[in-house]
Amino acid sequence: MSIAQRPWGTYEILAEATGYKVKRIVVNPGERLSLQSHHHRSELWIVVEGQGIVTLESKQSKVGYNSVVSIPAEMKHRMTNDSNAPLIFIEVQTGDSFEEQDIVRYSDDYGRIKDEK
Repeated sequence: MSIAQRPWGTYEILAEATGYKVKRIVVNPGERLSLQSHHHRSELWIVVEGQGIVTLESKQSKVGYNSVVSIPAEMKHRMTNDSNAPLIFIEVQTGDSFEEQDIVRYSDDYGRIKDEK
């Protein structure tokens, strides 16, 4: 499958079917994902290369190779690459919607927050 470019790095969809989607996500050095949540899906992140900081609600934790992060639906979350090397993790999404419209952004370094009125 093709690789999607984002301001923070790239992602590639490795597998998808009814009820799940699996992505390989690369966060470039010094970059981070938006602080976000989802209504219709949960996520499981497994770090396979590099290190960084994961934010779950207001708690931050260091993560590295073999770290596993479980993110229930509705939980605010973010991954930050605070190193000089790429941070790569596998994201397993489960739920009933994997569309971009299910991303609620609370903070974003790249101006992608939309007014929800």
